[in-house]
Amino acid sequence: MSDANPKPLPSANDFDPDLPSNRMVFDVRRDNSVWPHFRKRLEELMSQYGLSEPEKEAFRAIDVRRLAELGVHPYFLPQITRLFHGSAGNTTKSAAAEAYRKSWGDKIVEHRPEAN
Repeated sequence: MSDANPKPLPSANDFDPDLPSNRMVFDVRRDNSVWPHFRKRLEELMSQYGLSEPEKEAFRAIDVRRLAELGVHPYFLPQITRLFHGSAGNTTKSAAAEAYRKSWGDKIVEHRPEAN
């Protein structure tokens, strides 16, 4: 499915520091009593932080590309997939990395080791 007018990809400076999602992710990542239960408490947290409906929909879909378009800080995007999928076995084939790749599709540049 091709988009006739594709949205430009957000750059590292395209984020909204006042976006409720940014505050939520910042706080949750730092709270050892919350982050292990992020997935189970997602609806409660989104309400507590006052996320907009588009933000909520993107979190429910684990759509980090959409979250970037909404103004989530680029640093938080892979952190969000780790909140959902954990960070154990944090490799390019982990569930968190696959969720990140799924959101960005062909916009991800794969690392290819240099030939010796």
